[in-house]
Amino acid sequence: MRMTQIYEWLRIIKNYFFPEQVNKKRAIIAFFIAFVFAMLCVYIYRPPTDFPVGQVITIDSGESLQSITNILYSKHVIRFPVIFRSTVIILGGEKRVIAGDYLLDEREGPVDLAYRLVKGQFHLEPIKVTIPEGWNAFQITNYLEKNILNFDKAQFLTLAKNNEGYLFPDTYFISKTAKPNNLIEIMKKNFEQKINSVSGIATSTHNLKEIIIVASILEGEALPKDRSVVAGILWKRLEIGMPLQVDSTFSYINGKNTYELTLDDLKIDSPYNTYKYKGLPPGPISNPGLEAIISAIIPTKTKYLYFLTEKDGTIHYAKTFEEHKRNKELYLR
Repeated sequence: MRMTQIYEWLRIIKNYFFPEQVNKKRAIIAFFIAFVFAMLCVYIYRPPTDFPVGQVITIDSGESLQSITNILYSKHVIRFPVIFRSTVIILGGEKRVIAGDYLLDEREGPVDLAYRLVKGQFHLEPIKVTIPEGWNAFQITNYLEKNILNFDKAQFLTLAKNNEGYLFPDTYFISKTAKPNNLIEIMKKNFEQKINSVSGIATSTHNLKEIIIVASILEGEALPKDRSVVAGILWKRLEIGMPLQVDSTFSYINGKNTYELTLDDLKIDSPYNTYKYKGLPPGPISNPGLEAIISAIIPTKTKYLYFLTEKDGTIHYAKTFEEHKRNKELYLR
């Protein structure tokens, strides 16, 4: 309750007890009542002396009013739990407190705080973050660490690696204090919404996991204009039992790109080493965008079995290994 509200109550009491003509005794009684009432209001509705100004309070989805009240009391945000809880109920928000991060940017009493939680007044301006297509869990983690306050890098990286391939690359407007599990949930839900708009998955001869793995490889192997042809080559190699032999998976093993790889790198014993092990790697190596996913679903069938990429992204195709070796001589040396 703000001081203006207290003054309004005092005005009402004054008008009641102080009409045009009033005796002295009645005036004294009225003044005493008004004074006691004002002091009681100030005492009950003022915030704690150690109110955590500048802190952020997180209300989780589905959290009960009792639990919220206990949290606020334990963090010295409110002094009288019953006042806060009763106000929320009066405002009709017992089961409608809006989840999210609330910035305590100034000292405020339980009534004002209750109003904020019921109306979802976070006092936090969202920040814009853009996750490019083809970024993996490590890249996303490093980027978010620079943009989010008190970011738990270790927790996010663990969650991101477990959901690699399904964190949809996009532009997001999020709280600057967003928690790792909430961020992961936002990106996963976006993936689900986007993937539902893509036709051809249900009729594909490959399951969603296989499609996402190939799409993640395409992000690192080819420019958008070439991905459909490269996808056809990759699926063909898998079909005939030929190792994929793609360099992009090494970014997930040792962080190296095609032009940094050595012969020793190609011998690394990792399930992501597609030179050493046949078939698809155990999971996606990045988070692909819709174009790459569609290319993996609808590949272009050709007679090619090999492809070679120059530094500028130009791809040279070959039907045989001999042709492929000639392309190496022509374009890589």
